[in-house]
Amino acid sequence: MSHCVRWWGFRWRGLRWCVVLLCAALVGCASTTTPDVMGSGSLETRQIQTREYDTLDRRMTLRSVVATLQDLGFTIDTADLALGTITARRLYQHKQYENYLMRMTVTVREREGDRVAVRVNARLDDQAITDPKTYQDFFVALDKAMFLTLHKVD
Repeated sequence: MSHCVRWWGFRWRGLRWCVVLLCAALVGCASTTTPDVMGSGSLETRQIQTREYDTLDRRMTLRSVVATLQDLGFTIDTADLALGTITARRLYQHKQYENYLMRMTVTVREREGDRVAVRVNARLDDQAITDPKTYQDFFVALDKAMFLTLHKVD
């Protein structure tokens, strides 16, 4: 009997070690990525919000962004050349969203070579705008403004 108890005791300790090792292995395999704050399409949204240009320097691009925002009816709140950021706002009137405040923050960064990246973040009151059309409309207007700035047309 004592031999059988010793064998089961050894087997039970061995089983406990297997369970501990299995749990440790499972914890090691657990995902350690941060939660997606913007929703399931944050990478998609970032791609929609960003466009790269290779025709202008950063200062001229910032001037074009300011002109574009003003053309779209925004009031410029801040423009920081050192940081490359511009914030603007306007009253947004739509059937569904009457009299909401729309804010846009535009960041211009230098990239490799003679390229600049322009990223736009739009918010309607406290809600991030993820609709691609908002960003497409901005970039169409910015493309025109950059063309005019490049060719020195006011």
